[in-house]
Amino acid sequence: MPSGVAIQPVAAPSAVVPHARPALVVWSLCWRELIRFFRQRNRVVGAIGQPVLFWLLFGAGLGPTFQLGGASGAASAVTYREYFFPGTLVLILLFTAIFATISIIEDRREGFMQTVLVAPIPRWSMVLGKVLGGALIALAQGVLFLVLGWMTGLSMTLTGALAVAAFSFLVAFALTSLGFVIAWRMDSTQGFHAIMSVFLLPMWLLSGAFFPADSGILAWVMRLNPLTYGVAGVRRLLYWNLSDAGLAAQPQWLAVLPSLATCLAVTAAFALVTFGLSCWIAGTRTTGDLL
Repeated sequence: MPSGVAIQPVAAPSAVVPHARPALVVWSLCWRELIRFFRQRNRVVGAIGQPVLFWLLFGAGLGPTFQLGGASGAASAVTYREYFFPGTLVLILLFTAIFATISIIEDRREGFMQTVLVAPIPRWSMVLGKVLGGALIALAQGVLFLVLGWMTGLSMTLTGALAVAAFSFLVAFALTSLGFVIAWRMDSTQGFHAIMSVFLLPMWLLSGAFFPADSGILAWVMRLNPLTYGVAGVRRLLYWNLSDAGLAAQPQWLAVLPSLATCLAVTAAFALVTFGLSCWIAGTRTTGDLL
């Protein structure tokens, strides 16, 4: 080596990779969920077809024998099909949340989720993108069902329909976040369907969507169910003209429901808790099925 020649050390490349913009991550994953859903038409039919059949068949079968108490003990003018409508809407949101979060298991199996997890992005942005996409899909199908109800004679104002749609998005966000928590620990769709059968569907049945419960142990179980307040909130917004009446003039089945403020507070807390759990569980390792 010639004398007097200094060797300059080569600076090592920085190991710190800047994070991608969270808003771009959220939008990209959300848009992917939307495109993926509408390319699979069987998911559209499955998510909305079965609840609509439930609404039509149960409404026709149980309607003649089911009576709701009106104001001061009189018979209510609301038919069972109208009473069951908010519960069917929440069932559509639940089914859509189930189908949307199944994609988490599929993405892990196909390797897409692994590439997302190693990318320099905040973990919460990945969770928000997946959950927001599922919630928007559920909202779109819920709006279609609202239009169907209006076409079949269900009385609702434009303001009431918009309020129901906004509240439905909050319920859909909570249910999709709950589905994310369950699906993240799953390695098979069979295990996810088992959880759906023994946990999510009974959760819907015990929410007052299918039948009211005024007293007894069943009523206490319903009060502890966070989905009860989602169904009650949709029902109060949908029948706002009856809710706005005085307590003595309200039908009995509506007077026993929680107030709209309570429904909104509990549903918002439910959404925040489930989304927080989704962000937390997304940072943990998966070791197999939850069961």
